[in-house]
Amino acid sequence: MAEVNTPSQPSHRGRSRPRYRFGRAHRNGFNSRAPAPPGADQATVNPGPNGNAHQAPAGPQQSSHRGGGQSQSFRGNRATGRRFGGHLTPAAPRESSPRPQAPSTLHADAPEFQPGQQLAVRSEPPSHPRHARRWSRSSAPDIGTRIHEDVAHGLYECSICTSELGMRAKIWSCRTCWTVFHLSCVKRWSKNAQSTAEHRRDDETQQSQSWRCPGCNLPQEVMPASYHCWCEKEVDPRPLPGLPPHSCGQTCGRPRPKCPHPCEMTCHAGPCQPCTRLGPTQLCFCGKDTATKRCTETNYNQGWSCGKVCDDLMPCGEHQCARPCHEGLCGVCEVEVAARCYCGKVEKVVRCHERGQQRTSQQTMGEDITSWTGSFGCQQICNRAFDCGFHLCQETCHAQDAQPGHCPRSPDKITNCPCGKTPLAKIQDEPRRSCQDEIPNCEEACGKSLACRHPCTDVCHAGECKPCMRTVSIACRCGRTESKSVCHQGSIEAPQCHRVCRATLSCGRHECGEKCCPGERKAVERQALKRKQRPLDAAASTMWDNAMEPEHFCMRLCGRKLKCGNHSCTQLCHKGPCGSCREAIFDELSCHCGRTVLQPPLPCGTQPPACKFNCDRPKSCGHPPVQHNCHGDEESCPKCPFLVAKGCMCGRKSVGNQQCWRSDVSCGEPCGRLLRCGSHRCQKSCHREGECEDVGRGCQQLCGKSKKACGHPCQERCHAPFVCPEGHACQHKILVTCACQHLKKELRCNASKTNAGNQKETLVCDDECARLERNRKLALALNIDPETHTDSHIPYSKETLELFRQNVKWAQEQERAFRVFAADELEKRLRFKPMPGHQRAFLHALAEDFGFDSESLDPEPHRHIVVLKTPRFVMAPMKTLAQCVDIRNAVSSGTKSVSAVETQAGSNGINSSVVDVPFNALILDQPRFALTSEELQPQLNPLLASNVKFSIDISFLPSEEVVLHPRLLESNDSKLYITDASIQSFLQTIHEPLRDIILSKGFAKGVSYCRVDKSMNVLRRQSTLASNNSSNTNKTNGNANIQESGGWSQVAAKAAASPRTFQPDKGMGEKSVFTVLGSKAREAQDVLKEKKKKVLVEKTVVVDDWEKEATAEDEEESNQNRNADGHNETIRGGGDV
Repeated sequence: MAEVNTPSQPSHRGRSRPRYRFGRAHRNGFNSRAPAPPGADQATVNPGPNGNAHQAPAGPQQSSHRGGGQSQSFRGNRATGRRFGGHLTPAAPRESSPRPQAPSTLHADAPEFQPGQQLAVRSEPPSHPRHARRWSRSSAPDIGTRIHEDVAHGLYECSICTSELGMRAKIWSCRTCWTVFHLSCVKRWSKNAQSTAEHRRDDETQQSQSWRCPGCNLPQEVMPASYHCWCEKEVDPRPLPGLPPHSCGQTCGRPRPKCPHPCEMTCHAGPCQPCTRLGPTQLCFCGKDTATKRCTETNYNQGWSCGKVCDDLMPCGEHQCARPCHEGLCGVCEVEVAARCYCGKVEKVVRCHERGQQRTSQQTMGEDITSWTGSFGCQQICNRAFDCGFHLCQETCHAQDAQPGHCPRSPDKITNCPCGKTPLAKIQDEPRRSCQDEIPNCEEACGKSLACRHPCTDVCHAGECKPCMRTVSIACRCGRTESKSVCHQGSIEAPQCHRVCRATLSCGRHECGEKCCPGERKAVERQALKRKQRPLDAAASTMWDNAMEPEHFCMRLCGRKLKCGNHSCTQLCHKGPCGSCREAIFDELSCHCGRTVLQPPLPCGTQPPACKFNCDRPKSCGHPPVQHNCHGDEESCPKCPFLVAKGCMCGRKSVGNQQCWRSDVSCGEPCGRLLRCGSHRCQKSCHREGECEDVGRGCQQLCGKSKKACGHPCQERCHAPFVCPEGHACQHKILVTCACQHLKKELRCNASKTNAGNQKETLVCDDECARLERNRKLALALNIDPETHTDSHIPYSKETLELFRQNVKWAQEQERAFRVFAADELEKRLRFKPMPGHQRAFLHALAEDFGFDSESLDPEPHRHIVVLKTPRFVMAPMKTLAQCVDIRNAVSSGTKSVSAVETQAGSNGINSSVVDVPFNALILDQPRFALTSEELQPQLNPLLASNVKFSIDISFLPSEEVVLHPRLLESNDSKLYITDASIQSFLQTIHEPLRDIILSKGFAKGVSYCRVDKSMNVLRRQSTLASNNSSNTNKTNGNANIQESGGWSQVAAKAAASPRTFQPDKGMGEKSVFTVLGSKAREAQDVLKEKKKKVLVEKTVVVDDWEKEATAEDEEESNQNRNADGHNETIRGGGDV
């Protein structure tokens, strides 16, 4: 039995079986139905496109699966890959009992069998495993064979979905580029709106159904619908062994271009092969020779030329054709001949076909008669003398007779007048004797019809008639207006109206704009017809464009830039987009580095190719360049990221850590250059030279020079070198005070050259001034030191303070609402929104401390509080809850960290002392009057030049003090790490130099540390006045004392004022000195009594129950007295003293 070797089957990667199968044979073969017989040369026979089989190399079949191959599959278990050949697989030998392996096949050189003896084991040649060979793409010379082999081997991919085309897949092939696609893919492609919308034309009468093939991008008229074979004879062909994939096996029969013979090959892919038959015997064009050629070389439509001279008679009948054997007629005769005109004046050489009708002419010269044949007219005046010898012929060149012509003015020819109405015999008595006699005119109208069809109204005359002078109505060019004019004017030029045509020209971009346009009426009719309703399914028509009137064709050049960006459209102005640029580039187009090149020819406007190599442009700064791809010159390289030190624009400093690419670096300091006025310096921040603020205009700063009349700075614009105007009143604001300097009022100076103004104006002291003076004297009498006096009275209950600490922010909002309610005399009731119980408890406690009545209304969850003003309410506590909490903390800790905690009633607010937190601002002590931020900011800029974290905000307090508060820069990234200690450290670095600048400039008497809140209320300060630095400094506990802006500090400050003499009419002696502390409450009580008296006096209505009314009035008066006495006790416990 012959041995059958079966190669092992490799496993599929990720697949349990092949994607396509072709019967029992391998899907790559067409005629392999069973394993090859023993000893046969194993080769696969694949048919070509013409049906002829060609041999494939022997060996195992190759799979088309990507990443792995598959050997030839025979009958067996395909799931497990087991194969059964000509023998069974023997068991593995054991070491304990080795057995010789019996030969599995029969061989001719086997040793003779002897019973009882062991079989001799022969050594077999080593077997080499046969590996499956992977197929490569076909390299056949024709496209049809390549398609067959690639589809059979699974190597042909659909260009739409990029998947392989199998032998059982439904396909579609393009008849232009012969590319093969999946039928389902090409159906979706053809129905896609994006691929069909570009090729639909709105001006076609029938809707276009063309689409473009994905392979060749050429339009296709037939929509793919069904799967058929290559020759399109069989629908849904079945794969048959021995035939190419998707072939029906019939003769192709498709017509070949320029050939009458159909294709004789078996149904195949790709174009048909050229015809190999012989064509018919054909005569040449001249009919002298015959020829038989191959079908591909035979010209069935045009015939062929033998190349000999045609020699046919030309149409002139005189010459023969000298052209080589040619198609069609011989054409006109091009032979040059000598010719003479009809009148005989011109002789020249012309082509034979250019000669006209030949006419014979004769002329008598003496006794001789000269004759010639004329072939053309010279268009000259004949000028031959008639038989009279006086008149000449005025006709153009014509055939001549031998004798001269008879004169047309001879008496025998002229028998009537010029108009032809009257015979000459009736006009004149004697007849005309010769042609030279005048022709007389009759007295009737001419009557000849003019060009306008009106009769000539002139008297009979010789020659042409004059233009018609009849007055008629003539329409203008556009036909909209008519006017009376002479008749002949309409034939010369129609009149024009002033109506401007607004019709759109054919381009759709411009309008006519011509006055009295003759095509305006047609344009209106065309637009009206275009707007007529038409059926929705009717296709758009182009008759409107074709019917465009000639006057409205745009004759301008388009001139728009083409897509290339280099050339403009040279066509006439048109609708729609311009066409592509027809220019081409015939030079190589490369990137900047030259390593990526596009070969010519290229369409105009092609951009340089994108280069994947790194840009090799050198950096001018010398730093290593940033790695980036090569690019064009229109794109700049990335900026250099290195940090270097650069000189600023003003040239005074070198600023470090600046990006290398920056050219303009600013140090942030004012320029300081002297302006052209010579009086001011440039206040702009660091800038280039020559860009100061007075460039292009004069100095715009205020003059600032002291006026002679008042000494205030001049507020006019800089007027150097001229003196300040002293004739106008000074508009500077000054502060006018009373004698004790308590009352202050801001007035304009109004000083001028002739008027002193308000420099010496003073105010009159009022009762408050007297009160402050009494308090100062009382403090001196009681030996009270205002600097060390402490007001530790807390006008709130302990419960209120505890509830305040639980929610400080919310409690402060409620306290603010209480104070607003207390300050409004017209409001009697305050209603709060519903809130939880612990918040209502705080409002009840706070209302009790304010002297209000409070009541809770409505059940939960709508329970809320209503606060009412009662007679026991006098005024709101002068200390806030936050101040009282700080006082309580200070008292409970046992440390005296504050020197005074007082309240100041008025618009200045309330200052509290908090010494546990660092300072966060600087305050200018006793600043100069009318100090502005424009004066302070230039002095702060040098101190902030080296700082990168903070800037300084300048705030003016109502007390005329100036606070310098550091603010974190927005561009700083360390915002989350800034603490109060770092702010205080920053203030310590600028405090000393700032104080020296402020004192040298005279802006203030000193600079102090302070702490402010968000509302710029001064909570704590450390006085460092240059004049009394030692007297106001307390070293106790290492903390600075607090300088209060109210209370006893204000009383002590008034002691420095000039002494005053109080007049007795102010009633100071009528009040006891011990009632000063309760003066406000007493004054309030007196005001209430006076109001009550006025009401009682004005009351004129008599009540019915006078006893009840009197009792009510007594009770009201007793309640008011009781409330006033309680308020006096409160003032005595925590008032000014």
